[in-house]
Amino acid sequence: MPESPSPIRQLLAIMAQLRDREAGCAWDLEQTFETIAPYTVEEAYEVADAIQRGNLEDLRDELGDLLFQVVFHSRMAEEAGAFAFDDVAQAIIDKMIRRHPHLFGAAGQRTSGEQIQAWEVVKAAERAARAPQAGLLDDIPAALPGLTRAVKLSKRAAGVGFVWPNTEAVLDKLEEELAELRAEVATGDRAALREELGDVLFVMANLARDLDIDPEDALREANAKFLRRFRHIEARLAEDGRTAHDSDLQEMDALWNEARAQDKTRSR
Repeated sequence: MPESPSPIRQLLAIMAQLRDREAGCAWDLEQTFETIAPYTVEEAYEVADAIQRGNLEDLRDELGDLLFQVVFHSRMAEEAGAFAFDDVAQAIIDKMIRRHPHLFGAAGQRTSGEQIQAWEVVKAAERAARAPQAGLLDDIPAALPGLTRAVKLSKRAAGVGFVWPNTEAVLDKLEEELAELRAEVATGDRAALREELGDVLFVMANLARDLDIDPEDALREANAKFLRRFRHIEARLAEDGRTAHDSDLQEMDALWNEARAQDKTRSR
C-alpha cells in the first residue's frame, strides 16, 4: 500500500491546485508577490500575538498560516522559473550549517556570547559575498517596522564603533532632541515637527538597544496596559449606565488612576 504524502507535500499540492491556470481559484491566481506580502507580514504578527497570549493552540494555527505564506511565495517563484519550495528549504539548511560551525564544522563548542560573535562574522561575510560594494547598512530591509529597523541600523553602526559611549549619553541626546521638538511645536511647522519627532523616536530606539530591550515589545506591552486601563474606565462608567462620551477628562483621569493603582497592587 503506497504511503500517504507528508503534510508538507499535501500542502504544496493544494497550493499548486489553487494556482492551476485551468481549474484554480480565481483569487489565488490574481495574486502577486506584492499583493501577498502584506498578508505575510500580518501572519507573522499573528504568530507573535499568539506567543504573547501564551495560547499554543492558536500558535499552531498561526504558524500554519505563516507556512502557507511561504508556500504561496514559493509557488509563484516556481511558476516564474526562479526557485521552488525545496530550494527555500535547502537555502535555510545550508545557512544554518554555515552559521553553526561549532555544531556542524571543525570549530569547537562555544559559549552563547562567542556563538553570537561568530554568527555576526559569518553574516558579514555572506553580505560581502552577495554585494561586495554595498554599504554596511544597505541590506537592512526598509519594510521592517520603524523602531525595529532603527535598532538594527544603530546596532550595525555600533559594531564599527559609531555609537554613544554609554546610556547617560543617549539620555542626554534624547533630552536635546526633545528640546528641539518642543521648539518646533511652538512654530507649528509640520515638516519640521515630523523630522524632530522622527529624531526623538530614533534616539528612543537607540536607548532601547542600549538597555537590551526590544522597543516593539515594550510598546506592545504599553498598548496592552493602555487598553486594560481604558477598559476599566468604560466598565466603571457602565455601572452607572454611561459611556466615555458621557464623561469628562477629570472623571476619566480619576478612574485611570484607580486602574493604575490596581495594576500596582497586582504586581506586588
